[in-house]
Amino acid sequence: MICIPLFIKLGLWQYNKAELRKEIQSSYNTSLDQDALVLPDNLTDVDAWKYKKIKVKGQYETKYQILLDNQVEENVAGFHVITPLRLDGSNDYVLINRGWVAGGANHKDTPTINTPDHSLEIIGFVWVPSKKIFSLESDNEKSSWKTVWQHMDMERYQKSIPIHILPLVIKLDSKSNAGGFVRKWQLPASKIATNMGYAYQWFGFTIASILIFLFTSIKKANNTKT
Repeated sequence: MICIPLFIKLGLWQYNKAELRKEIQSSYNTSLDQDALVLPDNLTDVDAWKYKKIKVKGQYETKYQILLDNQVEENVAGFHVITPLRLDGSNDYVLINRGWVAGGANHKDTPTINTPDHSLEIIGFVWVPSKKIFSLESDNEKSSWKTVWQHMDMERYQKSIPIHILPLVIKLDSKSNAGGFVRKWQLPASKIATNMGYAYQWFGFTIASILIFLFTSIKKANNTKT
């Protein structure tokens, strides 16, 4: 009786994750067929821009560039390069995920990042980092500035620097030459089948639990009669 509602809840959780990823994939596919949108001067509803293809113009500012750790491509560990871009004609900045670079033989050695020093047109897809972040770092570690980050914590980043950063990241389009690196962005479609598989598994456990409960109840009833 305890297992049945638990298994149903876990099955629905995986099913809902799959449905959410389907919506994300649909939004992404729609953006692929559309022209890049221009980011408005006054960005109010950030969530409304998720996964949309947009274009901005500006110049990279490497002073507050960070590297996202634990990024793997072709079984090689490395980093994602996140660089602020100052928007032309504005004091606002937006973070650009320029893609993946390999780490060194010693993981503590950060790679050298070459960056264009002139104004560029950036085309990419909007990513709004999750606010639900689990970290083993202490408050003191979080308060000190570091080049290598374990997660893209937008709130922490905004508090750590003296420039105005918009609350989103643009993942540089794979066809762009605007100072990018390896960009094989993972899409939700690759995980939809996995989530659905887990959902069916939990629902299967539910059915098995019901059958086992009925079998043991009937057997117990028969034994009582005899």
